[in-house]
Amino acid sequence: MSSRFRTIIEPFRIHSVEPLRISTEEERRTAIREAGYNLFNLHADDVLIDLLTDSGTGAMSRDQWAAIQHGDESYAGSPSWFAFREAVQALFPFRHVIPTHQGRAAEKILFTAIGGPGKVVPNNTHFDTTRANVEFTGAEALDLVIPEGRDPAAEHPFKGNMDLEALEALLADRAGDVPVIVVTITNNSGGGQPVSLENLRGVRTLCDRFDVPLFLDACRFAENAWFIRTREPGQSDRGVAEIVREVASLADGMTMSAKKDPMANIGGWLAMNDDGLAEQCRNLLILTEGFPTYGGLAGRDLEAIAQGLRECVQHDYLRYRIRSTAYLGEALDDAGVPVVKPIGGHAVYLDARALLPHIEPLRYPGQALAVALYETGGIRGCEIGTVMFGRRPDGTEAPAAMDLVRLAIPRRTYTQSHVDYVIEVVTAVATKAADLRGFRIVEQPTQLRHFTARFDPID
Repeated sequence: MSSRFRTIIEPFRIHSVEPLRISTEEERRTAIREAGYNLFNLHADDVLIDLLTDSGTGAMSRDQWAAIQHGDESYAGSPSWFAFREAVQALFPFRHVIPTHQGRAAEKILFTAIGGPGKVVPNNTHFDTTRANVEFTGAEALDLVIPEGRDPAAEHPFKGNMDLEALEALLADRAGDVPVIVVTITNNSGGGQPVSLENLRGVRTLCDRFDVPLFLDACRFAENAWFIRTREPGQSDRGVAEIVREVASLADGMTMSAKKDPMANIGGWLAMNDDGLAEQCRNLLILTEGFPTYGGLAGRDLEAIAQGLRECVQHDYLRYRIRSTAYLGEALDDAGVPVVKPIGGHAVYLDARALLPHIEPLRYPGQALAVALYETGGIRGCEIGTVMFGRRPDGTEAPAAMDLVRLAIPRRTYTQSHVDYVIEVVTAVATKAADLRGFRIVEQPTQLRHFTARFDPID
């Protein structure tokens, strides 16, 4: 793709289309009220542009659909399992690859095996299911992102980096309580921000010094590698697949949701080099997911993931993917809408706390903004803030580090005209920001409340 021209060209043609239903604002106000003002509770047919998540929502390619026809549904030792394992190990050459139905299942198995009361698991920033699975075991989930990663307006090329000084201090004091160090690439909770190779090497050095394993939460590994290639000195001539393999070489294992960068609609895996831990995890897998050569997935799913892994590291695709997300973020920034900068890989994050300073964090400015986007233009985003992260394990509540609204871009799904529409809707909502009001929670579960909680607006 030539850099001479400004137009972002999708590196594919549209082969099949899915109709969208265009609703009225009155219909949307009724729908969100009946959903308890929780966008997760909406019927998807009532959503025009669905930016709730990029997880499992992308469009599979012609070659992925063709690969599905090769799916072999043998219970044990399916040829599809071997195709899947080969594709995973081509990028992540860990000795043991354990398929799961999605990433949170890999997290559940891993932390069941190594977590527990008195343990602490540091991460640059835990995402929702990771934190919940750590805390469910009684362990503490500790976020140690660099200070710039907590400042939405700060310009830093790798705001997802781990704070090495804080990590070293933790390990010097409590290394015996740390069963694993996790680095999330890219850092979803912090705005889809990447982690540098230099930082990963620094984490690896500390892991070796204190004899603690390093695992990657690698859902968006290809996007992270593209940022390394384009932002980190000395990396611009390297291929993305080569960078991914070096990233993997610095770790002892990984959890993975194949619903993100591998562009599948379902699936994931847990991988590691430790033989004893792998045996323990496989035993847990059999209890809840299935036999170790399918792990809760159909053979056709394994085939789709294998093909997606080959496609997601292609440079033309990644150039389009990152540039089209930046197009949305830059347009909103130019319009004066506060966004997390620099723009991340899979999503644009609106800074709801900055846009709605009159709504205190415990009245959920992110939720207020997300509801307004839906009512105004049928856009479904996701609150990443005090609703998602404000409730503590003991039931108390405190403001999250940031109150954001994530507009996650499904892969290969929407065109530039869809994105232009999103820009119009967001800027229209921003002009009436002072009129928006907060929310209170009227129903909530004890964990992962953002998925099912119900809200009432505050007059």
